[in-house]
Amino acid sequence: MNPTLPAAVTAPQAGTQDAEARIQELARSLSLEQQVQLLTGADVWSTHAIPEIGLSRVVMSDGPAGVRGEDFDERHDSVSLPSSSALSATWSVETAHRYGQVLGQEARRKGVHAVLGPTINLHRSPLGGRHFECMSEDPRLTATMAAGYVAGVQSMGVGATPKHYLANEAETERFTADSVVDERPLRELYLAAFEDAITEARAWLVMSSYNSINGTTASENTLLETPLSTEWGFDGVVVSDWTGVRSVDAANAHQDLEMPGPVGHWGPKLLAAVNDGRVSREAILEKVTRILRLAARVGSLEGFEPAVTQLPAELNGAAVAREVAVRGAVLVRNQGLLPLDAKTLSSIAVIGHNADEARTQGGGSATVMPKYTVSPLDGLRKALPDDVTVTYARGAKVAEGIQAFPRTSLHNPVSDVPGIRVTFLAEDGTEISGEDRLASHLIWFGVGIPDGAASIRMEADWTAETAGVHHLGVGTVGSIRFVLDGSEVFNGELEDDTEVLGAALFDPPKTVHSFETAAGQAVRIEAEYQLPKEQAIPFTAILLGEETVVPDPQAEIDAAVEAARASDVAVVVVGTNAAIESEGFDRKDLDLPGYQNQLVEAVVAANPRTVVVVNSGSPVLMPWLAKVDAVLLGWFGGQEFGSAIADILLGIEEPGGRLPTTWPAALEDVPVLNTTPVEGKVVYAEGIHIGYRAWLKQEAEGGAAPALPFGYGLGYTTFELGTAHAPQAVTAGNDVVVHVPVKNTGTRTGREVVQVYLDRADSAVERPVRWLAGYAGTHLAANGTESVEIHIPAKAFAHYDGGWQFEQGTFRLLVGRHAADHFQSLDIELR
Repeated sequence: MNPTLPAAVTAPQAGTQDAEARIQELARSLSLEQQVQLLTGADVWSTHAIPEIGLSRVVMSDGPAGVRGEDFDERHDSVSLPSSSALSATWSVETAHRYGQVLGQEARRKGVHAVLGPTINLHRSPLGGRHFECMSEDPRLTATMAAGYVAGVQSMGVGATPKHYLANEAETERFTADSVVDERPLRELYLAAFEDAITEARAWLVMSSYNSINGTTASENTLLETPLSTEWGFDGVVVSDWTGVRSVDAANAHQDLEMPGPVGHWGPKLLAAVNDGRVSREAILEKVTRILRLAARVGSLEGFEPAVTQLPAELNGAAVAREVAVRGAVLVRNQGLLPLDAKTLSSIAVIGHNADEARTQGGGSATVMPKYTVSPLDGLRKALPDDVTVTYARGAKVAEGIQAFPRTSLHNPVSDVPGIRVTFLAEDGTEISGEDRLASHLIWFGVGIPDGAASIRMEADWTAETAGVHHLGVGTVGSIRFVLDGSEVFNGELEDDTEVLGAALFDPPKTVHSFETAAGQAVRIEAEYQLPKEQAIPFTAILLGEETVVPDPQAEIDAAVEAARASDVAVVVVGTNAAIESEGFDRKDLDLPGYQNQLVEAVVAANPRTVVVVNSGSPVLMPWLAKVDAVLLGWFGGQEFGSAIADILLGIEEPGGRLPTTWPAALEDVPVLNTTPVEGKVVYAEGIHIGYRAWLKQEAEGGAAPALPFGYGLGYTTFELGTAHAPQAVTAGNDVVVHVPVKNTGTRTGREVVQVYLDRADSAVERPVRWLAGYAGTHLAANGTESVEIHIPAKAFAHYDGGWQFEQGTFRLLVGRHAADHFQSLDIELR
């Protein structure tokens, strides 16, 4: 057992031998037709029910940072937690467990039996589109955090689904790309990231990925058997990524469940393959047994006791969201400016598009609909005393394309309530049904549109907050009519040229029209969308909103500079958005969009007392880093993002995070960058050297160093690490425990994360310059002390060569605070 995952929080094991025997008997009692039907989903989100054996459906839901349920309906709100990169920045398995427990609570509230997360693919390249949704660049940090997350979800009797198995580190050509990876990095990095979630936390599901691995698509790959089922003992369900099963050949692999349904590549084709001997009945029976076992665990199979019968005490989801945002925020520069003292402030300038319209989550399937979000501007206004003047200036546009109307600006003219009226119409124009919605970004994926609907009509009165020309529009894919105050401004087809679901969802093709208003003027907005006659997967997204158009970017910067100059301190929030970081596509560069870099340079020149808060899910370039007094990385911080930022800036809370991935100073410096397949292949030519390992190798060869190293992070107090203690020798195959005395030498409570790396300079095999072997955090009051215990698993000393091999001799244990620290060194002999 890994000590960082206490037994008290480990997910429950499978049922008794008696229960297993009964599950297998039930599986055998089904006809072949029933068995095969059970292996493909009943719809977009659930499995088939078989009432005659007491089997009800098993419902699955995205996602890694919140549980959406079976719809994208904002009326069915979800707790929005910080992104996985923010969670991993906490370097706290206990925090990951609470995070997972909130997801499990949310799942139960929404009638969901399995959460499709965590996403634990590695940060191989900072350009990866789902970088924000993944945890870190290091397999050890990822594996331990993922295990905590999985155990937390499953403590609520809800299945967790580590994904995407395997070597799925890029989004370009994601359905067809072939990841070419040698066996050693495959084992030591990409499989190792998944291992603890299976062997320690005993995950009940695993999701196979879209890509191929070394020439074989994931759903047909032998990796689903070895090491997953054989070496790791996985007895759960391998579910495909949606449409990830490509043929009946997947049934001969250890792929168990094809999603979505009811139509896929299995069904009648699989039945025929069994009848003519291409797929064995034993393989089908094994898959059915696994699905019934999952159903029993989550309480969907009558006559079986669920895996969890006594739930832990309920957590406050919003409070955990705020806690994770605080503990994951990374302070990377502070020249004495932070924390701010609210008692001595008379004025503060809050600057930046993301300060007011914060990006709290990434784009794609991870998206949930929170009841509210707190922006940094909101958070600071609420936290500061009434006598502190808060001035806001946008400074530089970030949000490209149409942004949904603020909910407070919409009135439903049909029902005379806040929001928007949505009406479903038949082919002849008669009304089938209608509903009162709260938001102007409407998504239907699998559910929500009634049978017989041919079109969808939307009506709302939008109130302009300011006078002037507004750019109002609609975004979707398909045929739509758009009317402003009774005048038809568009009636035609909007075509998607990306064929990327994430882009169509959050940055759809659009039509935008200028409309001049007075301040407070109401504008009637109407749109009617023609539903397509046929859809392979029932999916419709319509976005009504306003596009920010800045005719004079310099004037925006000048206004921000004036606000900064007139204030005691300036807080500039820079960042990205869902059109830049999303499922479905990779990033083109690491630049902050628009004129944000120029904005920071201008503001700090006007007021040296400037704090920059970075609101992105993954690394961005910060050419102004050395010029600014303080820089705080806030990630995509979930619904309580602004509250957490205010807590940290004002010293109410300590910034607790450490970097889970290396941040570069320039794009050309990044040692492993490319995410684009060449002739269909993404070749992992760097082998075992990714992340900080690649940076250290590059530096050793005279190349560039990063701007910020892996594991780095500052606080508001100081710590001293005492002399570390560890065994002088250990027998190969045994774990090691390192003890490190830690003292808080500062004046306030704070958190330290002790990191232990290994190196072996004179190895007979190729190794990284150093690699993370273990870590542990401690929270200490001023002058407080603790002996921190860091657990080093036996495999940290091993390398893979046809099996796990241990090279005998001397290794060095390096004790410090980040991957580029001045380490305390201890020799340990491996015998």
